[in-house]
Amino acid sequence: MSRKPPIPDEAETGQMRRFEEALPIALLRTREVVMARFRPHLAEYGMTEQQWRLIRVVQQRPGIDATALSEACCILMPSLSRMLKNLETDGLLTRKKVEGDMRRQVISLTKQGKDLFAKMAPKAEAIYAQMEAEFGKSDMSDLIGQLQTLRRSLK
Repeated sequence: MSRKPPIPDEAETGQMRRFEEALPIALLRTREVVMARFRPHLAEYGMTEQQWRLIRVVQQRPGIDATALSEACCILMPSLSRMLKNLETDGLLTRKKVEGDMRRQVISLTKQGKDLFAKMAPKAEAIYAQMEAEFGKSDMSDLIGQLQTLRRSLK
């Protein structure tokens, strides 16, 4: 098992990096610029960012359980539970108890949920294509790969 190096305290380093160079703020600012591209499209369908993430994951992984869905979507379980209830009431997904483990639920899209995804996906992909055209498809792929590597190494 590898040990993480100790984090030097501020006294040892003498100063903190500039705020503009802090990774968390750089990630937040980038997220906001990226999401600004998607929000008008989501608003056309009355979807929140979290709802769209949830529908995308369930579309790609039908029968996913709530715990895995929470992790995949980066949505805390209490919020996810409310969202699932609302999306089920709206007829977009179903939740079924797992036989033998009544605490576990599997989630799938209904026909209406699949139809909504099919309507929204082409425009979402067009937004991605536009960003790739501006930033570079290879650079985008590299960036996503680097972020995944960073996340794994910091876990």
